[in-house]
Amino acid sequence: MGEPVLTKRVTLALAGAAALALLPTGLAAAEPAGDPPAQAPDAGVRATASHYAQAAQLDRALDDDQTAGSYLDAKTGKLVVTVTSETAADTVRARGVRAERVERSGAQLARAMDALRARASIPGTSWGVDPRRNQVVAEADATLSRAELSRLRKAAADQGGAVRVTRVPGAFRQEVLGGDAIYGGGVRCSAAFNVARGGTRYFLTAGHCAETSGTWSASSGGPAIGQGEDYSYPGDDYALVRYTDGSSPSGSVNLYDGGSQDITSAADAVVGQSLQKSGSTTQVTSGEVTATDVTVNYGNGNIIEGLVRTRACSAGGDSGGAHFSGSTALGIHSGSSGCLGTYGSALHQPVAEALADYGVDVY
Repeated sequence: MGEPVLTKRVTLALAGAAALALLPTGLAAAEPAGDPPAQAPDAGVRATASHYAQAAQLDRALDDDQTAGSYLDAKTGKLVVTVTSETAADTVRARGVRAERVERSGAQLARAMDALRARASIPGTSWGVDPRRNQVVAEADATLSRAELSRLRKAAADQGGAVRVTRVPGAFRQEVLGGDAIYGGGVRCSAAFNVARGGTRYFLTAGHCAETSGTWSASSGGPAIGQGEDYSYPGDDYALVRYTDGSSPSGSVNLYDGGSQDITSAADAVVGQSLQKSGSTTQVTSGEVTATDVTVNYGNGNIIEGLVRTRACSAGGDSGGAHFSGSTALGIHSGSSGCLGTYGSALHQPVAEALADYGVDVY
């Protein structure tokens, strides 16, 4: 696998391009990056600012006993909010949004996920809420043994239809191969979105990168450009690094076609929407958001909660990359089960959580 060196100019101008690379300097990569896979047609509905606002407002208005989440309808492109009572439906309709009666509440699905974690938190699994199915969808990667898969299926079956188990190719991992690099502590990493607090500039990256180093350079052994301020991992997967070189980087994401996408806002992804992922290995790929509130067990005690599952293809080197839709930042790439052609099961850390935690904004 090649190890392209990110120049300081590119790091500062396009930090949002980045796919995290976490690889001990001088060690061979586990697999070659190769050519980016062929891209499938865009999947999902393009979300608008109105969709994000409506979903957030109704999420605040309804509790977990009244709703099991919302999604964008593939045929109409409109927001649909699931409800468990006519009273909740009236609340949704009063805001001009379609309500859909469902069997299970968000609280019931949360209890099903708690049961999975207690009985079947197996490395190589993830589970999250798909409001379109009104189920928890558990994914099992190719590393599970027959006994482990049987254990997962038994735990799912005991939830009375609330959990659906599917297999995915490859193995869930934090994708830690090469990319447009920043260097620290003997590893290579990359940035996600540039952010600011007052007049101070920072970038966000994956927490499993920041765990390894506090100081970052644009080249191996080069001068420092950033100092780690804080990180949250495991549990979450995000980190904040402060620029220390006096630069004023833009807030764009690399589109890998000579252009970039300016980022002006942030939101939580909605199931059914389309998004793009920018990462150095698979570059820009697109896919549909399929589940929220996802928990993944990467193994070695590294369990991350509150993620978003998408079908944007990714591979080794894409961790820490940007998940976005138009000018809206959605997430920081955490990992995936890899790619099979154009199919992927990729996970991102919602960026809004990191922004709120650190009191910073995209720009």
